[in-house]
Amino acid sequence: MVRNMRAVIIVIGLLIALLLPELPIKDYIAPATTMTGHLEREAFFWIVTAIVLVYVLLVERKPLASIGFRHPDWKSWAFGILAGVVLVAGFVAIFSVVMPALHISQNAGAMAGLMHTPLWFRDLLVLRAAVFEEVCYRGYAIERVQELTGSRVLAFVVSVAGFTLAHAGYWGWGALLIPAFGGVIFAALYLWRRDLTCNMIAHFVADGAGFLFGG
Repeated sequence: MVRNMRAVIIVIGLLIALLLPELPIKDYIAPATTMTGHLEREAFFWIVTAIVLVYVLLVERKPLASIGFRHPDWKSWAFGILAGVVLVAGFVAIFSVVMPALHISQNAGAMAGLMHTPLWFRDLLVLRAAVFEEVCYRGYAIERVQELTGSRVLAFVVSVAGFTLAHAGYWGWGALLIPAFGGVIFAALYLWRRDLTCNMIAHFVADGAGFLFGG
């Protein structure tokens, strides 16, 4: 009975972490057509992040260490930065070699729209992505799917698939090679290190290279 209840709690948590952010509610309450809309949309993702963390602490009655939070050390920074550099190199190769070879184009309009926002907003965007996406798609998804199924492979697949598909709405299906590659590296890094801060550092470096200095 206790085991079945734990499974139900995990499934509900996974629905919150992976499906709640994709519901169209954010498009209705915060259409990203003005700066106010952009900020409200970012607030929505921070709220989802907070819900997941509160769910772990109060509903699951588990410590945040159960989803990979631990005190960062020099390895967190070293491997995080190194993984971020690997991601940036991979993104450049995909954009400049793989996508042209496959006749796939990125969503130039979406990228141009982001690059026309103020730098301070892009700073917030990159920080939010590093925190929200690592909490939901790596820390919570990987740990709980593995606990539920006993399979590291399935946890890896769910993490990569969820992260990749979550980017389809904004960037379009043609540009999913980028988040798919990122999802693989992020999930592999987490399964290796089990250090969510390390993942957040890697994510910030990778996204920051594109959204803060790219364009």
